[in-house]
Amino acid sequence: MARRKSNKQHPGKRQKTSKASKDGGTSEGVLLEDIRRLITAHNASELSAQNVIGEDVPNPQASTYKPPERFTEIEVKISQLSAAGDGLGISSTADHVYVVPFTLPGDIVRAKVVNYFAQDQYTLADFVKVVAPAPRRDDSLIRCPYFSRCSGCQFQMLNYEDQLIHKRTVIERAYRSFSTLTPDVVPPVGETIGSPLQYGYRTKLTPHFDGPPGSLNRKAGLNGAKREQFDQVPPIGFNLKGTRKIVDIEDCPLGTEAVRSGLTRERNRVTEEMATFRKGATLLLRESTSRRPDRRTLQTSVEKSSEKIGNINGNEGGSIYREDLPTNAKSESRSLYMEEKTCITDANAISTEFIDDFEFANPAGAFFQNNNSILPKFTAYIRNHILPSGPEASTISIKHLIDAYCGSGLFTVTLSSLFSSSLGIDIAGGSIASAKKNAVRNKVSNASFMTADASALFKEVDFSPEETIVIIDPPRKGCDSAFLHQLLHFGPQRVVYVSCNVHTQARDVGVLVEGLGKWMYEIESLRGFDFFPQTGHVEGVAILKRSCRTSSRP
Repeated sequence: MARRKSNKQHPGKRQKTSKASKDGGTSEGVLLEDIRRLITAHNASELSAQNVIGEDVPNPQASTYKPPERFTEIEVKISQLSAAGDGLGISSTADHVYVVPFTLPGDIVRAKVVNYFAQDQYTLADFVKVVAPAPRRDDSLIRCPYFSRCSGCQFQMLNYEDQLIHKRTVIERAYRSFSTLTPDVVPPVGETIGSPLQYGYRTKLTPHFDGPPGSLNRKAGLNGAKREQFDQVPPIGFNLKGTRKIVDIEDCPLGTEAVRSGLTRERNRVTEEMATFRKGATLLLRESTSRRPDRRTLQTSVEKSSEKIGNINGNEGGSIYREDLPTNAKSESRSLYMEEKTCITDANAISTEFIDDFEFANPAGAFFQNNNSILPKFTAYIRNHILPSGPEASTISIKHLIDAYCGSGLFTVTLSSLFSSSLGIDIAGGSIASAKKNAVRNKVSNASFMTADASALFKEVDFSPEETIVIIDPPRKGCDSAFLHQLLHFGPQRVVYVSCNVHTQARDVGVLVEGLGKWMYEIESLRGFDFFPQTGHVEGVAILKRSCRTSSRP
C-alpha cells in the first residue's frame, strides 16, 4: 500500500489553511505551498550554514517583518519561480516572500508593492524594471510590445528549453506537495514534450472590452435609468497583470496568422459599430481549417492568399491563408493537402480542425484544444502508452475504452482503432452531439456516446473491468471523490489521467495510488506537454496500472 506523508511539520494554524487550499488545487493554494516551501528551504539552508560556522541560529517565528508601504518601490532578488510562472523573492527576515511577475531566478528587480498578506506571508508586487539580470534572462527573445503588462505570457525572456525544464519542475513539485505520496511510489517525471510552434500557435483568442463608465451600475438600469454610451473606443484586449483593467492589444504573436488577421478585422468592426454598443463584450476569434486534396486545382489561388472572402464555414469576411501540409507521416501515399485557414467570429458557426488524418468539427465557441501544432504529438503519445507493454502485453487482453469527460470525442475517435468498442461520456449534451458527428465524420463505427454525469457513469457501463481502460480529462478542479471512489470500485486495468491542472491531478492520482477496497494503482509514467509556450501552463499525462491491495478495506 502506498504510504502517505505526515502533516506534522505544518504549524497548526497554517495546516488548516494549507489543507483547504490543497484539496481545492486552486491557484492561491498552489502559490501558498510554493511560498511555504521556499521559506522552509531558505531557513534550512541558513540553519545548515550557521551550524557550520558555529553561530547562533535566529528563530524565524520571532521575526519582526515590517512590510513596506503600498505603492512604494523596493528592490528584490528573485530566488525561484512559482508554479504560475511568477518570481518569488525572500525578505531579509527570511519569513516573507515577494511575488513579482515577469522575473526569473537570479534577477534583481525593482518592484512596486501592491498588496500585503500577513497571515500568508507574502506580498504581491508589480514588476518595474530589471536592476541586474539573471544569467538566463534574454530580453532580446521578447516578441511582444505588451509583455510585462499583459497577463497572457510569463516567459518570453526565457529560452524555450529552460521553459520546458521549469514545467517539468512544476509537475515534480505538484506530486511532492499535493499527492501526499512518498517519493518511492512516484516515478521520475519525463522531459516535457515541447510545442512545434512557440509563437503563432493559438487557434483561439477571446479579447474583450468593458462597457462605458457607469454601465456596470445594474441597479440604475433596473430603475429605468438611461444606459450610458461610449464617448470613445475603449481598450480592446486582455487584462493588465494582476488587475481587471484591460490592456489595448492590437496584435498578439501567440495567435495563428488567421486569428491575428481576425483580431485586426474585429477591432476595426467594433470601432465602426461602437455607437451600437451599450455594454462590454468578449470577441471570439477561432481558426477553422479546410483541406483540398488536389493541389493543382488551387495553385492559382495561392497568389491571392490574403484576399478577403466571405461566408466560409459561416465566417463573414475572413482572410484565407494556405500552406502545404503533409498527411499523417504513417500514410503510404505521402500526398499533399492544401489548407485554407479562416477566422470565425460567430460562436455558433462550425470550426474544423485536423489532427493527422482525423477531422473534428465543433461550434466555434465550444471547447477544443487551442494549440493544434502539438496535438499530433499529444495523441500519438497517448496512443503509444495507453496499452500494456512488455510482459504484461501478452497476459492482459484489453478490448474496451471508456472516455470520461469526452467532450467532442478527441480521445474516443483518435484511439478507436485500438479497441473493440469505445464509450464516450460527457455531462454536456452539446458535446455529445458533436462527438457523435465526429465519429461518423471519421468513419469510426465501434464508438458510442452518452450524456451522463461523470460521478455516476459506471452505473451505465457493462464492460468487464478486466478488459477496460479508462481515460479521464476533467476540468481544472479535477475529479470529485465520488467519481474516484466508483472508479476504484470498478477497477479498470489501466487509467490514463490527462489534466490541465497538474496539482489537482497529483491530488487525485494520490487517491488512486492509495486505493480503496480491492484495487489500487501504480504510476507507470508522468509527463508534461507544453500546450502554451511563453506561459506558466503545463498539461500533465499520468499513466496508471492496476494492482491488488495487500489488505482489502472497505
